[in-house]
Amino acid sequence: MEITEVRVSCRNEERLKAYVTVTFDSAFVVRHIRIVKTEKGLLVSMPSRKLPDGTHKDIAHPITQEFRKKLETKILAAYEEESKKEPTITHPAPQEKIEITGK
Repeated sequence: MEITEVRVSCRNEERLKAYVTVTFDSAFVVRHIRIVKTEKGLLVSMPSRKLPDGTHKDIAHPITQEFRKKLETKILAAYEEESKKEPTITHPAPQEKIEITGK
């Protein structure tokens, strides 16, 4: 299985640094992979859902350590490249309240 495309959408948030979409063999896409800043550095977090007990379970993830390392290396390299050139996306500032007076 080859990683044929890695798309990175940078964010300017304290912990969340980017969302990533990865295409495999030009035939299968995994979205909502996150790059998260932790105390130990950047972490690639696979898409997950929250269970009723409050824990999270991965929706899709590598099965072997070898493929996980390959995937993380490609994702982090794409993030480093994209973060150099792309202005990061931030949440829009709240709109200024404008008071209109008159008739």
